[in-house]
Amino acid sequence: MDARRAVTVSKYLAKHLRHRPDRIGLALDEGGWAEIDALLAAAAAHGFPVTREELDHVVAVNDKQRFAIEGTRIRAVQGHSVAVDLDLLPATPPPHLHHGTVARFLDAIRAEGLKPMNRHDVHLSPDRETAARVGARRGRPVVLTVDAAAMHRDGHEFRVSANGVWLTRAVPPQYLRFPQSG
Repeated sequence: MDARRAVTVSKYLAKHLRHRPDRIGLALDEGGWAEIDALLAAAAAHGFPVTREELDHVVAVNDKQRFAIEGTRIRAVQGHSVAVDLDLLPATPPPHLHHGTVARFLDAIRAEGLKPMNRHDVHLSPDRETAARVGARRGRPVVLTVDAAAMHRDGHEFRVSANGVWLTRAVPPQYLRFPQSG
C-alpha cells in the first residue's frame, strides 16, 4: 500500500469510527467498537472499498496509533464526537502537558481556556514536538503549556488514551502558559 492510500484510508476510518458511523450505516457499541467485517462491508457499500490487509496495515503503521483492534472489532482510541465510553480510568498526569494550536485562536483561548469543541475532551500531548505537529495541521503552530500538576491538584480529572494522548474535559485559562511571541 502506498503512503497516499494509507493516509486516505486512515482519514476514512477516523471519520467513520470517531464522528460519522451513521453516514455509512455502521453501528458502534457503547465502547466505540465496530465489527471489522461490518466496517469493511459498509465502506464497500458506500463506494470506498478497503481490504482487510489495508485496514491491518493502516492500524499497524499509523504514526499516532489512532486505532485499536481487539479480536474481530476495531475502534478509534480517542477523539470521538459521537457518544462512546472508552472506559479510561482517571490518571495522574505529568507536571506539564502541551496543546498545539494556531495564533488565530489565542485570543479566545486566553479568555475561555481550552474547550473540547465538537469532541468529548480536550486533547493534550506529553511533549512539545507532538503538540507542534498537531498545531501545524492548521497553520504555523503555537504550543501552549498546561500546568497539569496544578489542575490535577485542584480536582480536574485526566485520563490517558492507549496511544498516549491525555484527555481532560477543559483547561481553564489560569492553567495555561502562552509563548512570549504568541
